[in-house]
Amino acid sequence: MAEESSYLVDYLRKKGFAETRKLRHEYLSYYGLDQEYVYVLVSGVVKTSVTLREGSEFNIFYIKGPSPVSLLRDEVSSRAKAPFTVRVESDEALYMRIPRVAFWDFVNEDPLLLGCVKDYYRSSLEETLYRMRYLTMNGKVGAVGGFLYDLNDRFGAPCEGGSMITLDITNEDIAQFCGISSRSSVNRILRGFREKGIISTRERGSRIVIHDKERLERYVMG
Repeated sequence: MAEESSYLVDYLRKKGFAETRKLRHEYLSYYGLDQEYVYVLVSGVVKTSVTLREGSEFNIFYIKGPSPVSLLRDEVSSRAKAPFTVRVESDEALYMRIPRVAFWDFVNEDPLLLGCVKDYYRSSLEETLYRMRYLTMNGKVGAVGGFLYDLNDRFGAPCEGGSMITLDITNEDIAQFCGISSRSSVNRILRGFREKGIISTRERGSRIVIHDKERLERYVMG
């Protein structure tokens, strides 16, 4: 999908769309509010989430650029409600915003762009099914273990003794991704992983180091 997304970014640059920069924890869009644009992430990492009826948040995905971000609405409306909140999680992110109708006109006239959109939908579905497996099969411990394995697979970088997840992850973030109601439950699970030598934390606890990814993989495989 990366190759197709790079084609999308290059195509939009040729059409004259400018790149906008946002810093860590700034927002691109808010769940449920009307928006006129499709967002395409050029570089950086964003987090998507929804606000549940009782007011709590549930995290959905991390998206790494280049990639489309919000295509989950119809093709003909000039405005639509944002399907989720999008917040920058890397130090900074570059993105483009394209009027919705114009974006879909581009897609419908260019087969390669259409392929990019299909890949976006396909990969989103695959990731959803993958996450549902480890969120539902092994309880809270399995959900956290599977989530850490997934993060390490996507954002892990080699370091002494293992690999470091190159995102600042809080216990609250993990709880919201794994459907756990309290940060204290996540803290207890992480403490258990540390005591078993599966993980450790660095940089004042903001970065997680994976020492035994095979142990975490068991939670994904079931």
